[in-house]
Amino acid sequence: MKKAVILGERKAGLVEVPDPEPKQDWALVKVHAAPMCTEYNAFVVGYRIPFLGHEAAGEVAAVAQPGRVEVGDRVVVMPQYPCGECELCVAGDFIHCEHNYDIEAFLGTRDGTATYAQYLLKPSWLLPRIPDGVSYELASLACCGLGPTFGACHAMDVDAFDTVLITGLGAVGLGGVVNAKFRGARVIGVESVPYRVERAKMLGADVVLDPTSDDALEQVMDLTNGRGVDKSIDCSGAVAAERFCVDATRRKGQVAFVGECRDELKIRISPDMIRKGLTILGAWHYNLSLFPKVMQVIQESPVIEQLISHVLPMSQIQEAFELSSSHECAKIILKPWE
Repeated sequence: MKKAVILGERKAGLVEVPDPEPKQDWALVKVHAAPMCTEYNAFVVGYRIPFLGHEAAGEVAAVAQPGRVEVGDRVVVMPQYPCGECELCVAGDFIHCEHNYDIEAFLGTRDGTATYAQYLLKPSWLLPRIPDGVSYELASLACCGLGPTFGACHAMDVDAFDTVLITGLGAVGLGGVVNAKFRGARVIGVESVPYRVERAKMLGADVVLDPTSDDALEQVMDLTNGRGVDKSIDCSGAVAAERFCVDATRRKGQVAFVGECRDELKIRISPDMIRKGLTILGAWHYNLSLFPKVMQVIQESPVIEQLISHVLPMSQIQEAFELSSSHECAKIILKPWE
């Protein structure tokens, strides 16, 4: 099979590797749609990740034994390789599993775990079926396109009475706009890239502010009668944006951090937590039991198709990475068989 790899700084291509084979309760999935995510960061610096991609939708091509899926099933490929047995996995919070598979020990290779590939292997319980009438491209948004911010909106119980601030309107943040508007909320976005600003408005954002403006926080306060927003979601992973969410959220409000961040955010316990009464939470994905509701967003949102800006053949992986790293895009979907 073919899979995409990073060959050097700002250079990518395809290589041939052996087709993976299903084992135990792991199924072989023929990948029809592979969304691109943060892998462009490795492309820019030339870091050769052993496997690319963590989200996909496709068709079950083979199974090693009877299980939860059958050959021909159309499925979404959930991220990670959790154990499936611990308390978190059993409860549906598999994304937080502390006992992920040792892939090389189990399979004898890392091949078969990338989603930028024609085939992959996945435990069958992590392959929820795609409803009839939903395309592979749209179904693949059930991972990072909608997943992290869906989890955040669900945890904070976002509804039509809320004003929600979303900082960082890349593909994940744009998915946050879709999720929040689907729930009826008013959305204030924060983004500096013109393409993303326009795409956010297309998806329903009520206002999009420029984070480089000296009075951005004052603008939020003006838009909320001096109170601040009810709920905030940071999708940028930038400390300045995280701090902005904390400062812009009203007393007794909620803040969710979605964007990965390796720097340190200073939280002031008394003014931020005790006196302001904020609830701060992290949101990585959603409980597996919520998959039907994520699919409801995909099936019923009037703007969902606009979350996908480009569908490209995987044979154009170089062009796809260049586009992804330009930020002039929303969600990019790769077609591994083209």
